[in-house]
Amino acid sequence: MEMINTFMTWIFRNRIGQIENFMKNPIEVQHELFLDLIHTAKKTRFGKSYHFDEIRSYHQFANQVPVHTYEEMKPYIDRCMTGEQNVIWPTEITWFSKSSGTTGSRSKFIPVSAEALEDCHFKGGKDMLSLYVNNYPETKLFNGKGLTIGGSYQVNHLDGTKNSYYGDVSAVLMQNLPMWVQFARTPSLEVALMSEWEAKIDRMAKETMDENVSSIAGVPTWAIVLLKRIMELKKASNILEVWPNMEVFFHGAVAFGPYRKLFQELIPSTKMHYLETYNASEGFFGIQDQKNSDELLLMLDYGIFYEFIPMEEWDREDPKVIPLEEVELGKNYALLITTNAGLWRYKIGDTVKFTNTSPYRVKISGRTKHFINAFGEEVIVENAEKAIEKACMATESSILNFTAAPVYFEGLEGKGTHEWIIEFQTPPKDRETFITHLDESLRDINSDYDAKRYKDIALIRPKVHFAENGLFEKWLKAKGKLGGQNKVPRLSNNRSYIDELLTLM
Repeated sequence: MEMINTFMTWIFRNRIGQIENFMKNPIEVQHELFLDLIHTAKKTRFGKSYHFDEIRSYHQFANQVPVHTYEEMKPYIDRCMTGEQNVIWPTEITWFSKSSGTTGSRSKFIPVSAEALEDCHFKGGKDMLSLYVNNYPETKLFNGKGLTIGGSYQVNHLDGTKNSYYGDVSAVLMQNLPMWVQFARTPSLEVALMSEWEAKIDRMAKETMDENVSSIAGVPTWAIVLLKRIMELKKASNILEVWPNMEVFFHGAVAFGPYRKLFQELIPSTKMHYLETYNASEGFFGIQDQKNSDELLLMLDYGIFYEFIPMEEWDREDPKVIPLEEVELGKNYALLITTNAGLWRYKIGDTVKFTNTSPYRVKISGRTKHFINAFGEEVIVENAEKAIEKACMATESSILNFTAAPVYFEGLEGKGTHEWIIEFQTPPKDRETFITHLDESLRDINSDYDAKRYKDIALIRPKVHFAENGLFEKWLKAKGKLGGQNKVPRLSNNRSYIDELLTLM
């Protein structure tokens, strides 16, 4: 096994040259990629509609091709799902990633081309390992197996050939992984792709608990559930008693900060590493490339051309859109992507802030639809997660999940506030102290919130519900959204989510 580890480490360390190329030449790489996307798709139905054969520059592209929401791309995607080809991308598309992004009822079906699989998602996985082994050259990662926590997929019956499928992006990737990767991962594909989530966790735990697992990849919330089940089965006090060679957790989908303390309890080792990725149904966008950093290197050669909408422009009918070379540090931008799976100037719904432009690094700041701005406070997900993390550190507590929404003015003398539901792994000893730290941290982080809280002028102290364990899982299950890519919305500007949860408390 040591020979395999040495060989695999050497293979992945040598990939770093490709990453360094786009780090040094970001605008050139993006421009070349842009021209290739336009040329490749010029004979598709979409390309003909917008005269791709006439486009020679980004300026022409921005003038000729409108910005698209999912609803505006949906007619093209629906045609693809019924089996029609060469609609938005020239190569055959038989896989679709199903995503709601939130727990809303409307599902999105994102086309996944062969190019998107190979040159984006799989390349992202390889580069993730490349960056990891370059940061930790003494790794023994490849002596063990990687545990992957994913979703499920099913036949797309809209396509009469029955040769078309849709599912969680993790399931789409796992089903299409090359054989050599399948040997290096656990659990078996049969178990990994089970659709019934509660049974799946139990099967995963029983199948993996006697393996030599050295890494985990998945969403923190579901990783916690799995690890706790394994510890229960093995009667272990921590996961290192089960997997002594565990060394890294590759995580994404939600901010890791609020979960860090809990993972340190589950995996009490100073040699344990955590590496964040930014991947979604629409593509693989970023990887944490530096030790002990929460910045993500924007991956620029994955068949994705990036544009950005300043958030102050978001609600305008004709918002200003800028290319990568015009972004500014610290500003909040909505992400716009054009991809090698046929998404054109597509509003993904995420917001990012640039922390560096040489090379380009970002932090995920939230969602365009996930915020609270009922009173001009402009609280985004990034603010909420940082405030929760600080409050947990101050009170030696740790969380499993949370959501928050506004409480609107009632009557002439009424004041607004924010109502939170928080599910803890380790609850604070004093609840009022936790609420105080949460409120004060949010005031420190967000000046607009602080202004509204000044002398309770518009907002009063937040109202916090300390939920019993299992509340959010019960809610997701009731909505048929347990497991997979579904996650609890952190913030909402209306009360639909929080009112549903309150009825279950």
